[in-house]
Amino acid sequence: MKVKDFDFDLPKELIAQTPLKERTDSRLLVMDRRTGEIQHRIFRNIGEYLKPGDCLVINNTKVIPARLFGVREETGAQIEVLLLKRMENDLWETLVRPGKKAKPGTKILFGDGLLTGTVTDVVEEGNRLIKFAYDGIFEEILDRLGQMPLPPYITEKLEDQTRYQTVYAKYDGSAAAPTAGLHFTKKLLKEIEDMGVSVASVTLHVGLGTFRPVKVEEVTDHHMHSEFYRIEKEEAAKIRRAKEKGGRVIAVGTTSCRTLESVAGSKGEICACSGWTDIFIYPGYRFQCIDGLITNFHLPQSTLLMLVSAFAGREHILHAYEEAIRERYRFFSFGDAMLLL
Repeated sequence: MKVKDFDFDLPKELIAQTPLKERTDSRLLVMDRRTGEIQHRIFRNIGEYLKPGDCLVINNTKVIPARLFGVREETGAQIEVLLLKRMENDLWETLVRPGKKAKPGTKILFGDGLLTGTVTDVVEEGNRLIKFAYDGIFEEILDRLGQMPLPPYITEKLEDQTRYQTVYAKYDGSAAAPTAGLHFTKKLLKEIEDMGVSVASVTLHVGLGTFRPVKVEEVTDHHMHSEFYRIEKEEAAKIRRAKEKGGRVIAVGTTSCRTLESVAGSKGEICACSGWTDIFIYPGYRFQCIDGLITNFHLPQSTLLMLVSAFAGREHILHAYEEAIRERYRFFSFGDAMLLL
């Protein structure tokens, strides 16, 4: 299976640069994944496609202001650091630009020395391990010095930083937002729960894999980065209960999907657990847990496009993308949504 089989042409003007004023005003392309039949709706209508007994699974990770700008202590040269993964305490795996001169031993100053970082090692794909030193609480310093790590295809400034967080974001740890959840408001979620639909939370901290392009020709040659996940006991019980009673489990976003499929595939059922997953879902994969998926429109040749193609069929998905382009849907992180059932 070739990576180029998941390519499509997207007019640049359809890449959403800013979020809509109202989260629920996004458009919603609804597709029957068995027939490929398409309906065009608005996201606030999503409750019409849910049933009592269903379980909606959201990812409650919170994006941290993971982009830091500093200077090399020796030369004063500017340097950018993107926090990717907390390895232990104050040691982080990072993406550094420019990276060539960030050799082990390099010291970086942020905020006139309020925060300092020392490169300790160079790891996979040129990422750097950086040990941070500071006085006080790291998260508070990060709030002062860091910026939201918007994807590289978003070039306009985000005026309201909360719009790159879901309304249910709870646990710090992501370098990118689980963007399918950006369309929900607390009011819409309550309306859904009032219908008899349960809402369960999982946590998966989104890492660099969201941004990194697939650079191989064969899909099976691609290596996924690992990401930390956690499911609490009460939340696992909600998901199991829905399954046992014949309800559908509908994942909000590919991150929730990957969490559920990782746990169901390794444990046999959804249970309270935590760990790291590098699951790579592409056509041919047999889904173990989810019955529906809410997702945004993804980049050409991306692992996320491969995942939705595994769930709904590559031909159906590429046809839906063609339809979305004709209908001038907005694409990517701040764009419109799909519901696959």
